[in-house]
Amino acid sequence: MAQLSKRATIYLDPQLHRALKVKAAATSRSMSELINEAIRLSLAEDAEDLAAFEERANEPVVSFEDVLKELKQHGRI
Repeated sequence: MAQLSKRATIYLDPQLHRALKVKAAATSRSMSELINEAIRLSLAEDAEDLAAFEERANEPVVSFEDVLKELKQHGRI
């Protein structure tokens, strides 16, 4: 079954709008296609970040102060 598109009104910075129009023309793609792709990539990146946070959830927490003390002890700072 084909998925219906949803219409949305967005407001773009004029320079971004111009760049998007130029890229759409240069790539023979619609502005909507480019915007959808950018949103998908952004959401995929967010999903990767959340997965990384979840993987590291049980790691011990080290304070910034402790890191500084350790660096000082080892003559790094």
